[in-house]
Amino acid sequence: LLPEEPAAGMGAEVVWVMGNHDERAAYARGLFGEESAATQDRVHDVAGLRVVSLDTSVPGYHHGEISGDQLAWLADVLSTPAPHGSLLALHHPPIPIPMMPAAEVIELYDQHLLAEVLAGTDVRCILGGHFHYSTYSTFAGIPVSVASATCYTSDPAPLERFVSGVNGHQAMTMVHVYDDRIVHTVVPVEEADEVSGFPSDVRAQVEALSPEERRELLSRKDSPIYTGEIQVPGHV
Repeated sequence: LLPEEPAAGMGAEVVWVMGNHDERAAYARGLFGEESAATQDRVHDVAGLRVVSLDTSVPGYHHGEISGDQLAWLADVLSTPAPHGSLLALHHPPIPIPMMPAAEVIELYDQHLLAEVLAGTDVRCILGGHFHYSTYSTFAGIPVSVASATCYTSDPAPLERFVSGVNGHQAMTMVHVYDDRIVHTVVPVEEADEVSGFPSDVRAQVEALSPEERRELLSRKDSPIYTGEIQVPGHV
């Protein structure tokens, strides 16, 4: 099941990025109806926010590379600023892997060449994957956010194992772009027992309050909902 239909229902656009397990010809044919084995680089305009999908895959290998032609193409794309800036999405993130030295051989090669292209551009954030665990860094002064995985995940500190993929801790990352900042939130996809919370119908009641009333009810430590003076059905 491809996500385009549910995404359209939410007013969202799907941006695909080539990974190390993908094959370019099948990727182009299956997702875009194109017959091409060339690098799968694309540009998306999402309400003035430019999202660049950069293909870092290497046919027959798991490490990442960006060719000279791709770097020239990227430099040309970024030569004109977008109304709300740019996000660069690529599978192999341009950062070190200190928690998994065994994975250094499959990281993105020649990262300094990409840094030269990105310097002084409107790229606000770099989005990556590949590691199968969440991590964050900066690259060429740009924040880098690496999403985990919804299949198996990597244990970044395995005991008595060289590398270890585990069936647990699956998560996705939500990225919220504001005018002056970007917020990254790791969202677990595993179900867990709730230990605290309020039912969803409380939202309308809270939104009906003034900002001052909302603060007194939800932020004040001796608020009646915390002392038990007010009972909220469904409150855990």
